[in-house]
Amino acid sequence: MSLNHDFIHFLVVTTFSFLVGLEVKSYRIQHKITQKENLFFGDVRTFSFVGILGFILFKIDSKTYLLYTAGFLSITLLYALVYYKNLQDNKRSILLYIVMLFVYSFGALIQTQPLWITALLYVSIVFILNINKSINKLTRNINVNEFITLSKMILLSAVILPLLPNTNTIPYIPLSPFKIWLAVVVISGISYSGYILQKYFFPSKGYFLTGLLGGSYSSTATTVVLARKAKQLHGYPVLDAAIISATSVMYLRLIIIAFIFNIDIGKNLMLPFVLLALIGFLVSFFYLKREEKLQEHVGIVDKNPLELKTAFLFAFLFVFMILLTHFVTKHYGTLGLEILSFIVGFTDIDPFILSILTGKLSITVDQTIAAIMIATGSNNLLKAIYALWFGGVKNTYKSALWLFLLGVVTIILGVYFEHIL
Repeated sequence: MSLNHDFIHFLVVTTFSFLVGLEVKSYRIQHKITQKENLFFGDVRTFSFVGILGFILFKIDSKTYLLYTAGFLSITLLYALVYYKNLQDNKRSILLYIVMLFVYSFGALIQTQPLWITALLYVSIVFILNINKSINKLTRNINVNEFITLSKMILLSAVILPLLPNTNTIPYIPLSPFKIWLAVVVISGISYSGYILQKYFFPSKGYFLTGLLGGSYSSTATTVVLARKAKQLHGYPVLDAAIISATSVMYLRLIIIAFIFNIDIGKNLMLPFVLLALIGFLVSFFYLKREEKLQEHVGIVDKNPLELKTAFLFAFLFVFMILLTHFVTKHYGTLGLEILSFIVGFTDIDPFILSILTGKLSITVDQTIAAIMIATGSNNLLKAIYALWFGGVKNTYKSALWLFLLGVVTIILGVYFEHIL
């Protein structure tokens, strides 16, 4: 015999309402909110009855919803009286009133929407009530200007991006303005995610984790900062491990970018780049285990990768690389592309890699993969030079040597890609 749906809905609403009441009571105890400090009507039983009331009123008047609306207005009126009293005592919070309205809505949600929506609302209430301390800690460390920049990028991405023409309207460029800016948004989003993780969620987890997270958005900047720290501390194996791990993460990051813009190229890059990343991680762990890890934190870059100037500069470099690569491949063929890839590796390689992934150039898949590998390898040579320059030969020669070896191997794989894989 199956249970009646209304009976099941009633039990769910009552249970969720009761549990929310317990959470509210726990919240008040945790934050030492007494009746004298912040006047508020209701406790565990009140929240339970409010949930039941919402269910009954919605059930018996499911056509006009007048009774249900009257219940909502009654709760609001009661709280308005309480809130007026709180204002006299300089208490302005409406958090618990909002929670009670959510509980009141359980009855309507359970009868009109799938069960998971009510369950999700309950879980969200409990989660938000219990992360108050974490939110306060996070907001104290947040640079407000960074999130203003994020808002601008969301505006440019979610509002302006759909308005850009998706036709090739720019002379000599085989991409539409929509696809050009979409590429900028994707790369900026990947970099921004790593930046936020490193700066706000794992801000003081030691040098090695700093290297891992820093490599997710700028392995070059990470190498420079860690090399400078190695010079200050006169070298430590954990810093060598962090520098190498940043480059290892870069290989994985490039695989993700390739999959986003060209699945076939992503599949071909996966094996060699995963192997190279694995070699880097193994070497990193070897140095990491050689002595006790330093736990002092080092900031990678205090610069938001979503800054508008950076985004527009990236877009300009992206378009420039499309034109340059098209010119080189047309007049100098495969050898010219390989030389260009090697030279570009000593700059920011993301615009170049995007240009050959999305630029609809007259090159084969193998040539594209080879160009990406050569550029990645020469970029590793650049980081090896940076490690020695900013860290000093004595302090960072080990990590620089491994970056150099990874770079050389990557370049060789690129040059002989068609014959090796």
